[in-house]
This record gives sequence, C-alpha cells and structure tokens, in this order.
Amino acid sequence: MQDSGTADETTAETPQGDLTVRTIAMPADTNANGDIFGGWVLSQMDQAGGIAGVERARGRVVTVALDGMTFLRPVSVGDVLCVYTRVAHVGRTSMKIEVEAWARRFRTQHREKVTRATFTFVAIDDEGRPRAIAT
Repeated sequence: MQDSGTADETTAETPQGDLTVRTIAMPADTNANGDIFGGWVLSQMDQAGGIAGVERARGRVVTVALDGMTFLRPVSVGDVLCVYTRVAHVGRTSMKIEVEAWARRFRTQHREKVTRATFTFVAIDDEGRPRAIAT
C-alpha cells in the first residue's frame, strides 16, 4: 500500500497559476459513460480564463482560440474541479492564458491534473471591436 504522503506521477506536479474557479461535478454533467462530459470541463476552463482575462484587460474579453487541449484523466461525479489560470503573454489587443484543470477526488484529498490548454482572449470595447490592453 502506498503511503498517502508519497507523490506518484499524477500528484508530483503542482498546479500552476492562480485558483480561479472551483466547482463540484454533478450527475447532470455526465456523458453516456457516466463520466463528466468533456464539454463541461472545457466550459469551466473557458470561464476561468475569461475571469483572468477580464482582470488583466480591465474590461470585456472574448475567447478567440484554444490550443493543445488533451484530456489526461476523467472527472467523476462528486469530484471538485479546480481550475488554475496564468497570463502567459499579453499583446496589443490579445492575451494568451494558460489554464489547468485539476480534480480533487470525491471524499479524498487526492488530486490529479485532468487537462490543460492555452486560451487566447481579445479585449473588446462596448461595440465589440478589439481594443488595446493597458500595460
């Protein structure tokens, strides 16, 4: 039996960035296999990236792209999904935000990274046009 204090390959890594969204996976969020639907996880990540984007841009942002998303582990009903964000690059009107999703497994403190992606957001004005991001 493994000592609970010993890190394995999924827990040796630590989340990068700021905890931005934390929510519980519910039965209504499952797919036909009984796992949490990947689109639900993606939605939580997009919301977290949007929160980080709004804070950095000091105003409205829209998602324009996401790169390199791979689902590493399933999320189950009752798991707490913790989404971490880090602003990786800021351009004139756009920014890249690295987003990681981690699951704290139901009734345990064991956590595993379930996916990560880089989202690109563009700052927009009240008419929906790109605007400069303040430095």
